[in-house]
Amino acid sequence: MTDQGAKVNTRALALDFLLETVEKGGYSHVVMRGMLEKYQYLDKKERAFLTRLCEGTLERMLELDAIINRCSKVPVKKMKPVIRNLLRLSVYQLKYMDQIPDSAVCNEAVKMAQKKGFYSLKGFVNGVLRNIARELPDMKFEDLSIQYSTPKWIVDQWISEYGEEKATQMLADQYRDKPTTIRVNLSKISRDELAARLEEEGAQVQTVEEADCALAISGYDYLRALPSFREGLFQVQDVSSMKAALMADPREGDYCIDVCAAPGGKSLHLADLMHGTGMVEARDLTEYKVGLIEENIERTAAQNIRAVQMDATVLDEASVEKADVVLADIPCSGLGVLSKKTDLKYRMTQEQQAELVELQRKILSTVWQYVKPGGTLVYSTCTVHKEENEKNVEWFLENCPFILKEQIQMLPGVDTWDGFFIAKLERKRND
Repeated sequence: MTDQGAKVNTRALALDFLLETVEKGGYSHVVMRGMLEKYQYLDKKERAFLTRLCEGTLERMLELDAIINRCSKVPVKKMKPVIRNLLRLSVYQLKYMDQIPDSAVCNEAVKMAQKKGFYSLKGFVNGVLRNIARELPDMKFEDLSIQYSTPKWIVDQWISEYGEEKATQMLADQYRDKPTTIRVNLSKISRDELAARLEEEGAQVQTVEEADCALAISGYDYLRALPSFREGLFQVQDVSSMKAALMADPREGDYCIDVCAAPGGKSLHLADLMHGTGMVEARDLTEYKVGLIEENIERTAAQNIRAVQMDATVLDEASVEKADVVLADIPCSGLGVLSKKTDLKYRMTQEQQAELVELQRKILSTVWQYVKPGGTLVYSTCTVHKEENEKNVEWFLENCPFILKEQIQMLPGVDTWDGFFIAKLERKRND
């Protein structure tokens, strides 16, 4: 455990973050949360610098690699992991953090290389970075994949499905500064009361027109340190995601099943919309995911909800035709939320995307049976891929006794909020 009195080298922490995520496969949001919890005592400025350096380097990684490759005789992929990630961090500072002098970036990188045991490579690190600092102002890349640090297959898919203009807006959205959107727990506090409370706690607050349960907050230090968060007065949730429960529109007393619920934001929203009546069964596959749901239920003190471990691909006979509302927000490629899950674009492949379409259809062909005749199924994903969205709905309507009531596709950068797809379907009364 680090002594709180000792000076923490935020660049060294950022290097550890990259090694953990890029080289060892850790999920960036999990690694970041763990790091911020461990170093809670960092002041607000240090925490902001650390977060920006980590997330910025990761989200710009393809561009940073292209810059390094132009100025290094050794290609990035052949470098030792510590050296390539140290160079990435340094090039991000050179290009995107103007307040840091180039000489300071180079000197700090050389010191870190030595501290990590690469004394013999300090000259290499210094030479490459000074080269880059000199050439960077005139360096240009025409390739959209490099410009926006997004794998070429994603860029091509978006251009094919939405055209180049919209695809470029979607790519650029990853780098837009956005406030954190939260859903007010209206069973505990009104939106105006929470806004006032958050301002007292040091956050800047804006109202959101699209949803009367939403606020946008910024300027706070550390979310989990806010007393209003710990007291369960709100849930972090994008407005696009809130629309799934709003579209489901449960009535008081309804029985709702959320079949892939973790961490439970939409399930809790359904429970809140029923004003403490009825019951929401929030299901997920693993003990870990059910634990995440239970943690949020406990924090918000919601009464009309329970978490259950269950596999959505396996028919639960006891639930057949029991639910007024089934929410199927099921595993997807996640390409609508790249601004929040930075590393997802590097993990996802076209092969995995095709496998996900099959999994989505397997889950849908199982869980529709839980809906009562006349009841509602809401299918949602946080992606923009037509095969996972509109094409799946077309397939579903051909194979299951439902009618489509409403369908929306929100695109990042084109629409205000995250990329999200939602379809509301009603089960026919006479199958």
